[in-house]
Amino acid sequence: MDKQQNSVLVVDGDDCITSALTDTLSSMYTIYVAKDGKSAITAALEFMPDLILLNVTLSDKSGFEIIYILKQNSETKDIPVILLSGTTSQNTEEQGLTLGAADYIYKPFNPSIMKLRVKNQIKIVNQMRMIRHYSTTDTLTGLANRMHFNERLNNEWVRATRDNAPIGLLLMDIDNFKEINDTYGHLCGDMILQNTANNIKRCLNRLTDLAARWGGEEFAVLLPNTDLEGAAFVSERIRVNIEKQIHYFEGKVTTPATISVGINCTIPTQKDCINDFVSEADKALYRAKREGKNRIRVVRMSS
Repeated sequence: MDKQQNSVLVVDGDDCITSALTDTLSSMYTIYVAKDGKSAITAALEFMPDLILLNVTLSDKSGFEIIYILKQNSETKDIPVILLSGTTSQNTEEQGLTLGAADYIYKPFNPSIMKLRVKNQIKIVNQMRMIRHYSTTDTLTGLANRMHFNERLNNEWVRATRDNAPIGLLLMDIDNFKEINDTYGHLCGDMILQNTANNIKRCLNRLTDLAARWGGEEFAVLLPNTDLEGAAFVSERIRVNIEKQIHYFEGKVTTPATISVGINCTIPTQKDCINDFVSEADKALYRAKREGKNRIRVVRMSS
């Protein structure tokens, strides 16, 4: 799992406070700053920080209103928020914690204590991220596992239905994989699975695209907001790259591997069934296998 610097969004209209917090934390974290509630919500959605330090008193909205808005939004609801307050009131602290604040710090703050409290929250964030990563990732290939893929597919299906947008699905299968395992052994088979996964990842250019190990020697690619022409282009690029891949095992060149691909694209409506969408892609894949392998077959787009 790639490491990246954690980020903190500081929300306070007092320049002295934002400067002090930036000086205290910038050596360890990427710092974003917002001056009021409106810009705080915008920044939270744009930067998706790992932690928000939010002043209770702002010029346009209270910190309590902001944390309520953040917790109601599916994109920001899991970002921990530490509330900052110049008022030592148990009632306001209780209100903040009830709304979902992870911690409550009174001003003026001690820089050393502030560092430790932020560090504790970031540690929890990183631990949860690691747990999430391993629970959604196929350990051999590093791609998403089927559970995570199904979750994303369901979400993108709902989004495409709402926005009247196309959605593409590729189902792929390594040709003659049993023979590869029988001839060269399962360790060689694992290497070919890894090489295939890496080729698939390299052929996807958008952050919204998702590749997954579907099961065994099968892979799946989700292409949100992609029509049939776009899906076919991506499929052919993957197929050609895998066909050209040279596999080295124990210092020797092994058999080349190829894939067969089934494509389905549609603009879903409330009447459509996601299981049928997947089933049709699967039928297209097995048609590609029956018709000679190392080829692509398409389910025509419905409207």
